[in-house]
Amino acid sequence: MPRDLPIGNGQLLVTFDADHQIRDIYYPYVGKENHAGGHPFRFGIRVGSTFCWITRQHGWHIHNVYEADTLVTQVQARHEGLGVQLIIRDCVDFHETVLLRQVEVRNETPQAQQVRLFFHQDFRIYESEIGDTAAYDPRNRTVVHYKGERYFLVNVSVEGRAGVTHYAIGQKGSPGHEGTWRDAEDDGQLSGNPIAQGAVDSVVAAHTLIPAGQTRTIYYWMVAAQTWAGRWDGAQEVNAKIVQRGPASFIERTRAYWRLWVRKEPLDFADLPDSIVDLYRRSLLILRTQIDNRGAILAANDSDVTQFNRDTYSYLWPRDGALVAHALDLCGYPDISLRFFHFCADVLTQDGYLLHKYNPDKSLASSWHPWVEGDQPQLPIQEDETALVVWALWKHFQRYRDLEAIKPLYGRLVRKAAEFMARYREPHTHLPAPSYDLWEERRGILSFTCASVYAGLRAAAEFARSFGEVEAAQRYESAAAEIRDGMDAYLWRPELGRFARMINVLPDGSIQVDPVLDASLWGLFYFSAYRPDDPRIVATLRAVREQLWCKTPVGGIARYTSDSYHQVSRDVEVVPGNPWFICTLWYADYLIATARNPDELRGALDILVWVDQHKLPSGVLAEQVHPYTNAPLSVAPLTWSHATYVATVQAYLERLEQFAEASTPREVAYRKLRSHELSGFGHVHAVPHPPNGKQK
Repeated sequence: MPRDLPIGNGQLLVTFDADHQIRDIYYPYVGKENHAGGHPFRFGIRVGSTFCWITRQHGWHIHNVYEADTLVTQVQARHEGLGVQLIIRDCVDFHETVLLRQVEVRNETPQAQQVRLFFHQDFRIYESEIGDTAAYDPRNRTVVHYKGERYFLVNVSVEGRAGVTHYAIGQKGSPGHEGTWRDAEDDGQLSGNPIAQGAVDSVVAAHTLIPAGQTRTIYYWMVAAQTWAGRWDGAQEVNAKIVQRGPASFIERTRAYWRLWVRKEPLDFADLPDSIVDLYRRSLLILRTQIDNRGAILAANDSDVTQFNRDTYSYLWPRDGALVAHALDLCGYPDISLRFFHFCADVLTQDGYLLHKYNPDKSLASSWHPWVEGDQPQLPIQEDETALVVWALWKHFQRYRDLEAIKPLYGRLVRKAAEFMARYREPHTHLPAPSYDLWEERRGILSFTCASVYAGLRAAAEFARSFGEVEAAQRYESAAAEIRDGMDAYLWRPELGRFARMINVLPDGSIQVDPVLDASLWGLFYFSAYRPDDPRIVATLRAVREQLWCKTPVGGIARYTSDSYHQVSRDVEVVPGNPWFICTLWYADYLIATARNPDELRGALDILVWVDQHKLPSGVLAEQVHPYTNAPLSVAPLTWSHATYVATVQAYLERLEQFAEASTPREVAYRKLRSHELSGFGHVHAVPHPPNGKQK
């Protein structure tokens, strides 16, 4: 089940499913630890003598969206049989680690109704229910779940009166003890049991009488805190602030903060439809929920994916992070990307490479890449992950010129990574030595990796020249040139009429070619190994569009021919693989890069519209969608999907600006001069970007 509405502040992340149940609570890192683990926190209502949980299964019509340009939800839930309508607004405060929920209950019946809302907590603190405690605190009339240094305090407010007066605390998950949520179902009177330990849950209730045709507002909040020495003072202090100021004030300040954050760059969106602009801003906000304040850019935080492979996407992949950081730089958020680059510098090995993936606390994450093949040792890396971090950092430097910020990263990150890339090469072809591909499924010499390493070495050469290390710059440029020559000689395959996605050099020196068509060949022009109008690139991308487009009403481009990941159909002639948002947007990048006039951007705009039409109602973009039903597949949201969308929108707008500048007097088009002042390397992206995006 996708996570329709993620909300967070870079330290506390809460996700909701399609029934608007809390499913994931990450704290104190985004992506680590998950104190809900995908188990639903139920939300129920009793109107008179009738009780039901608020889910579609129980007859509710639920519409999950956000307020425009905010990370405040605006969920409508209506039940015709009960005669009530709910408007639910949730947010994580932009500063404090607290989830706030405002529930407006409208009585649509012709008589007054006694209404009771039930909020269920099903914590697994530190990702385990073993040894949890839940207790009622009479000092401030709250319910607190705790274990070790993690505390979660729950409170409610009805008509301005704060404090929990109706609650149940008990054990769960054993015969005769399913959980206190059963207590809510029985008669609406909660047991009032004050404490339980082990595998525990709790329910708190808020009661109100609503006259016919009128509305009452109930607030709920959950404070997350780290405490020591057996005290939950930190949680109590935040709770006291909310009681004193009122929960509505925290929701309003969070609403105002995110509207300011997402609109801080005054972009001119030209001819883009309003729906595209809305999804651009929504994507930026969703991106922010998936990024930890200490630099980790998480791939996704939808814990339901554990049902597929017993692991999650809640990790930092350096490649995904580099492309997300680049997108954020394009959109005017350099501080976030800088924290990511410092994270990478901290975890870079002494030999100069980045490993598979990392936890948000900078520890090494799980991996399936072996350190040995047969009896031969090998590096368990995807070399593009190292290369693209250097590439993205240079792109950042070109745009922002923040020398003081970049200076400490040169020696710690750029130089070490460049030396590794220059020497880690296959001796016969001079291409990068074998590593795993960006899809993490095969090992060899890959076109995507070669283009990434080429761009990374070119970027490192520009950094070295900028810092006065001329000999190093020449060495990195020479290595890049040899890689480019090797790509011409070995990766371009006349017998295929396009580039191959991968080759391997056999012990006898012969070349084994992988002929499978792969959308990641996009990287050949995107990272400037080749011009987008090079006939070989044109032939390759034409093949991608013709052979990887799903020939169903859903459409979209698959990763590669006969992609088995979450495979829906084996009819690869019709469905070569499930459509991925990033792969479809990559083709839009190509159309933008090769457009010769504004009319030729129409195809790229059509793809932006396609993405908008295939999102969830909340604006969330999954990793992939079902080729026949458009249902989200794998994780949702996928950070990479949203980052690719905003980067493509930026490329579209900047291409329009280039066309406009081409007919503008030179003395007016001053920004074009600045884009090459720093060095001769220009921009690695095929479409040059003005230093500050397309701004008024």
